[in-house]
Amino acid sequence: MTNTTMLSVSNVSKTFVLHNQGSAKLSVLADSSFSVDKGECVVLLGRSGAGKSTLLRALYANYLVDNGEINVRHQNTTQGEHWVDIASALPRDVLDVRKNTLGWVSQFLRVIPRISALDVVAQPLVEQGECKETSQQKAGALLKRLNVPEHLWHLAPATFSGGEQQRVNIARGFIVESPILLLDEPTASLDEKNRDVVIELILEAKQRGAAIVGIFHDEYVRQQVADKFYDISTATLKLA
Repeated sequence: MTNTTMLSVSNVSKTFVLHNQGSAKLSVLADSSFSVDKGECVVLLGRSGAGKSTLLRALYANYLVDNGEINVRHQNTTQGEHWVDIASALPRDVLDVRKNTLGWVSQFLRVIPRISALDVVAQPLVEQGECKETSQQKAGALLKRLNVPEHLWHLAPATFSGGEQQRVNIARGFIVESPILLLDEPTASLDEKNRDVVIELILEAKQRGAAIVGIFHDEYVRQQVADKFYDISTATLKLA
């Protein structure tokens, strides 16, 4: 790891046990290894079912891995910068990494049903100690940029269309300037105009030094944001 490395994945493997099929074992990841530097975007490649989403969820500690390390350069507010292996970290340490270092944008918005879109987007900033008014102002600016109509901001996003929900999800993921961002198909279900806004947000995050790992099925998006490609199937890293 270098002084600019933000995320280092070493020999990560993952097997699922299919209990409803006689405890059959399905190997999804085998010895995945790569690193991501500040201001760099690594795009995960591989056929459908190759393990791209599994790897991304492992990086966020949603999945436990069978072996290997996932070291994150954690920006702790009290202890300062230090490395955390989230593959083996305690739950409270994983939560702290997520709060201060590791941003996440999934394909699906999961929120409390009656919370407004504005508060959904502002919540990560509030949790970091930002005042509610400032957090909502920043949330509104992002929602506006992502073309979410202002008359929807105070409604629960559960009532929105799929594309509108996705834009709320993106705004929530980008409102905090996370040192590391994990992006799972952020442009899925978006039209060309909003896809281009997301590309701008990713490029701006790279410019400020964020390290990014993402899955993008849209070839155009991949070519715009990628610095390197990591092929899950062959476990190889190459320049874009």
